[in-house]
Amino acid sequence: MHQQSLLKGLALLSLSALLFASMGVLIRFASHTVDNATVVFMRNLTGTLLLLPFVLSRGKDFLRTDKFTMHLWRALVGLAAMYGFFYAIAHLPLSNAMVFTYSSPVFIPLVAWLFLKEKISALMLLAAAIGLIGVLLVAKPSNEMFNWLSLVGLSSSFLASMAFVTVRALTKTEPATRIVFYFCLISTLVSAVPMYWHWRMLTTQELVYLVGAGTLATLSQISLSKAYSFAPAGKIGPANYLAIIFAGIWAWLLWNEVPDNLSIAGMVLIFMALLLCLPRSQAKV
Repeated sequence: MHQQSLLKGLALLSLSALLFASMGVLIRFASHTVDNATVVFMRNLTGTLLLLPFVLSRGKDFLRTDKFTMHLWRALVGLAAMYGFFYAIAHLPLSNAMVFTYSSPVFIPLVAWLFLKEKISALMLLAAAIGLIGVLLVAKPSNEMFNWLSLVGLSSSFLASMAFVTVRALTKTEPATRIVFYFCLISTLVSAVPMYWHWRMLTTQELVYLVGAGTLATLSQISLSKAYSFAPAGKIGPANYLAIIFAGIWAWLLWNEVPDNLSIAGMVLIFMALLLCLPRSQAKV
């Protein structure tokens, strides 16, 4: 049963990575003409509006929680990470932005150990290290990566890992939809503040990009929350690296970017990291 739960967690987190990579493509398109504050606000507003009918149909009891402080913390660190990620996507070459966006699993075992007291093994650390090497081989970051923007990207990665681990803690008592709804609602309210200075009428194309990105992001968040209800964050976190492969596929389809030998080697390492997530002692449980 434990093995089955682990596989479900990996499958759902892989789905989340696919949806998130697809969202990144739409964010990239939208960022050509829309500022970062508006992109973040619209992404959160879309998620809130999508989930609102479901929440209302469930009644007030669905919103009752004794974990509001944890929901608030998850929303604030997740929102801060989102600002950084979207800024990186808009201002860095896509490959460099992907390095930062999907390097958060490197921090997950450490954060899970610090905050959730989950056991951290040499195998988990090895999986994270191999996955990071694979990410770098696929992304092949240029010299532009090594400037002040790298601080934004790395900080966002660490904040995202804290958000992921908080989701893991919340899933012990909270349903996935409630976790995502509180994240979207709190993030919408907070990100609405900068819109006092940034709001303008959006074109139809911009709305399509932003609403589409918000929809994919919401589905990704639900899948992620469900995934962490099946397995510990430290064991399945490296599955997020699949987003690099999915992003590479989108880049090939949309921009005819064909992966070279280094990229293929990186993808192999990413899959190796996923395989290492499966504990060898599982059969004895």
